[in-house]
Amino acid sequence: MPSDAARLAAQLDPASTVLLTVECQRGVVGPGGALPELARAARASGALANVARLVAAAHDTGVQVLHAIAERRPDGRGAGRNARLFRAAERLPVQQLAGSTAVRVADPIPVTEDDLVVRRLHGLSPIAGTEVDALLRNAGCRTLVVTGVSANVAIPNAVFDAVNLGYTAVVPGDAIAGVPAEYTAAMLRNTLSLVATVTTTEAVLTGWRPPRRDR
Repeated sequence: MPSDAARLAAQLDPASTVLLTVECQRGVVGPGGALPELARAARASGALANVARLVAAAHDTGVQVLHAIAERRPDGRGAGRNARLFRAAERLPVQQLAGSTAVRVADPIPVTEDDLVVRRLHGLSPIAGTEVDALLRNAGCRTLVVTGVSANVAIPNAVFDAVNLGYTAVVPGDAIAGVPAEYTAAMLRNTLSLVATVTTTEAVLTGWRPPRRDR
């Protein structure tokens, strides 16, 4: 039987893998953002730095990168109010307004002109109800590497939607964050591990490195 590392390497073929960053935007995980506790968790845990490492490696290896951004129109049109989370977001001091600095990808994540950026005005998922599925299929995606925030809501939504659409989901557990911090570990252990390959940033990076040639 192939080893876990061999199975992961097969899943991470750059030609059929897309790296998804979820809500890694300045107004969410950046300094002075709307959700300071989540921003602190993303930075203190190293998750945001690991997302940046994965994006840089994806650029180097030809893996398509897709940034999923949540934003609002200034007039609120198109946004839902059918959940407590949405209504609370309306009252936050920092708004994720379309065109503002709050909805730009946060440092230190690198962005190139080859990256895809999908902006959504509604819902909890970066995939359902957006153009992400079509973009993934057009890119020849079979494996979706899911990173970002939050482990409370958007990350599980993304993983479930990816699996329901037929993609293999890979989650580097040290490249996602939620609040409280211990909830992220519980989500990975009790839920995401049942439907996705839960791994580490270093394992993904290793999977993308070309095999060494013996001299």
